[in-house]
Amino acid sequence: MPITKSAQKALRQSEGRKSRNIIRKDKYKKYVKEFRKAIVAKNFDEAKVLLPKVYQSLDKAAKSKTIKKNKASRLKSRLSASMVKSAGK
Repeated sequence: MPITKSAQKALRQSEGRKSRNIIRKDKYKKYVKEFRKAIVAKNFDEAKVLLPKVYQSLDKAAKSKTIKKNKASRLKSRLSASMVKSAGK
């Protein structure tokens, strides 16, 4: 356990950040899963509604540095490409 006051405060801060990061990460993962399920089920209307929510949650996670900016961009690109690819078939 931390001994100094500043180390104790740093521990409290890191625990708070960890919990917020987990919440943000779970949120974007939930939306990505829902989006992928909609694509597999060929439910493109639902996927179109979910896509902005996916983008928003990824952007928020990247903005708060929960995930890196390039990871968010890569996921958005791959998800939108999978939708276009599936819709073309």
